[in-house]
Amino acid sequence: MSSTGSTYGDIHRYEPARESTAAAIAIVLLTVVEVVFVFMFTYGLVNGWGLSDTGNMFLGGILAVIFIDLAFILALYRKEFLPDVVIVKKRRRKWEDLYIRGDDVDGETLGGDAWEQVKRAVYPYYKR
Repeated sequence: MSSTGSTYGDIHRYEPARESTAAAIAIVLLTVVEVVFVFMFTYGLVNGWGLSDTGNMFLGGILAVIFIDLAFILALYRKEFLPDVVIVKKRRRKWEDLYIRGDDVDGETLGGDAWEQVKRAVYPYYKR
């Protein structure tokens, strides 16, 4: 589904999400694993595992697994359950649009008013 115009907010491409059952089951299983690792990390913190060198590395490993698992959950959700949409957006003004007028395209000669050039060098947003 796409609209025909190219005004702001028009949708160029819309592909609905696949919403597969296998992805939903995988997300649920990864969430269960996430809860288990979060419980282990909390249990380790409460019991002082972080006070020894080995325990501290173990807690760091658990924390890494927690974030990697969370990344997989979010990637699966984004790929399988969010639609692919391309929307027309407003073009942002570039620096050429802001500071160069049509009659200044060829540039300026060196010299001229030195004080004006100092003002432009110090304050780049100085109006002409």
